Amino acid sequence: MEKRDWNRRNLPKFHIKHVGFDHENLTVYQRSIEFVVWTEKLLGEISRSAAVYRQLDRAATSIPLNIAEGNGKYQAADRCRFFDIARGSAFESAACLDVLVAKGIVANERAREGKEILIEIVSMMVGLIRANSNERQI
Repeated sequence: MEKRDWNRRNLPKFHIKHVGFDHENLTVYQRSIEFVVWTEKLLGEISRSAAVYRQLDRAATSIPLNIAEGNGKYQAADRCRFFDIARGSAFESAACLDVLVAKGIVANERAREGKEILIEIVSMMVGLIRANSNERQI
């Protein structure tokens, strides 16, 4: 009997389905990816030597990464821990935008665009945390 290596490349076409992850269906995850894209455009317009440049990049990137990791956890407490980190990273991102405005690097109106996305993200994160914990009141 011939032994076949059944990987994605040699499966018959009708067996191949779109492989996706549960977190990709979360609106908050999708919005956090939109914020990463928005942030990347903003960072392209400012000097890399600005102290807050790397901080904003890390904080923005941390949001979807922690949403994804938290959504993959089985225990509610574990999920909430990662969702808390994502929420904290959204607050940190908002503070970075405040610093950029205070230093005159970014216009207030431009920072407000990012903050509007962040407000949505934080609101949805609060909902996820509440949905996963009967004990938590944020």
